Amino acid sequence: MIKSATRIALAALYLVAGVAHLIMPEPFLTITPEWVPWPQQVVLGTGLVEIAGALALLQTRSLRLRQAAGLGLALFALCVWPANINHMMMDLAREGHGLGLVYHVPRMIAQPVLIGLALWVGELWPRRA
Repeated sequence: MIKSATRIALAALYLVAGVAHLIMPEPFLTITPEWVPWPQQVVLGTGLVEIAGALALLQTRSLRLRQAAGLGLALFALCVWPANINHMMMDLAREGHGLGLVYHVPRMIAQPVLIGLALWVGELWPRRA
């Protein structure tokens, strides 16, 4: 019951985030590190990945598809972590420190939690012997 509710909540989070990437990419573009090639296409692509992962996570017929979604979303969260770090560094460097540590520290802690949750609800972790 708890895992199922968490799976639905995580899917909803990624679905909302994915749609946001598509309909209002500007905030995501501003935190994209400069070394990322084709930032606009990357931001739109990340939105599509989030939506696809969310939809795959929601389905209940195929364990393999849920596992693929869990692994994909965990890897996705790992890959976008540099953008979150970049956002924190840019924000804290601004006068007044932007959103400040009250926002950014929990956000940094949330990333490994999202990774773990994606693996858990995707039935990939912890592995049973």
